[in-house]
Formats: sequence, C-alpha cells, structure tokens
Amino acid sequence: MTAVITRLSATGLRTHRDELAALLHAVVSGGSSLGFLDGLDHTAAAAWWDSLLPAVEDGSLALWVSRAGTGGPIDGTVSWYRESKPNGRHRAELRKLMVHPASRGRGTARALLAHAETEAVRAGVLLLFLDTETGSGAERVYRSAGWTEAGTIPDYATDPAGRLHPTTLFYKQLGSAHR
Repeated sequence: MTAVITRLSATGLRTHRDELAALLHAVVSGGSSLGFLDGLDHTAAAAWWDSLLPAVEDGSLALWVSRAGTGGPIDGTVSWYRESKPNGRHRAELRKLMVHPASRGRGTARALLAHAETEAVRAGVLLLFLDTETGSGAERVYRSAGWTEAGTIPDYATDPAGRLHPTTLFYKQLGSAHR
C-alpha cells in the first residue's frame, strides 16, 4: 500500500499528539534512539511533541506524517528545521525520520524522505543535512537516496540502552546557489 503523506499544522500536531507520542515510544522501544533513552513513557513523548509547537506555528519546522492508506494510523514522520540565521537560510536540517517498527520494509521511510526533499526544493532550500547512527538501517536509506557522507563522529550519542555509538553526518544538495 502506498504511503499517504500529509503536512501537519500546529492544529494537526495538537490533534494527533497522542498518536505521535505512541509512534515515538514504539520507535524508541524498537531500538532507535532519536535522542531518547529506554523508559521513554507516553507523557514524556507527548511533552516532546508539544515542545515542537512554537516552531511548527512559526513555520521554521515543517512536519509530515505518513499513513498506510487514507484514514489509517500514523506510521511515520519526518521533519526539517529551516535555519533562521541570514547566512544559512538556504539550508535545513532533516530531523526525526521515523517509521513504526511494524511498518518497516514497505518503502515508508523512502517515501517520507523523498517528500521532505521535494517540499524543501519548493521552499527554496538548497541543502539538507542530518546525522544518524552509523551502521543503522536509516544510514542505508540515506545512502540509497543519494545523500553524501560528510564524516563520522565517534561516541556521538547513546542508543536507547545507553551505549555510545558513532554518528554519520550526511548532506544532500537540492539546487544551485547560482540561480
């Protein structure tokens, strides 16, 4: 089934906060850190989504969700944060590409990534960048989507169990600065 991807407004984020909290909990419980540790509960996950509201409201954070069909449950998200400094308004950081463990292997991550890239181009973003755990499934997704490795930082972050892992930095040029 093809992923149905929609952008969430601040109202949409408020409306779907508990569903998003459940998704975040499932992804972290499945071994993806995304900045969180084992023991993440629904209240903490919901509070994290609430913390994004100001950036979604002011447009600096663009957030999309995927569903495995119209009206189905949210099974993935991706977002990017647009740099606000004058010398960096052409770039954005891709954040929190996550897919529910039960929905993996269906192309959802690739569909979310492609959608975020297309929307970045529409918004005038010329460069996307991100970091991801070295050796993770996400790293393979980025490589296969044409992202370029910029380097690896050892012991950058812990996994949900608290073990240190390296992270790999990636970027993707979406357009030309010479318009």
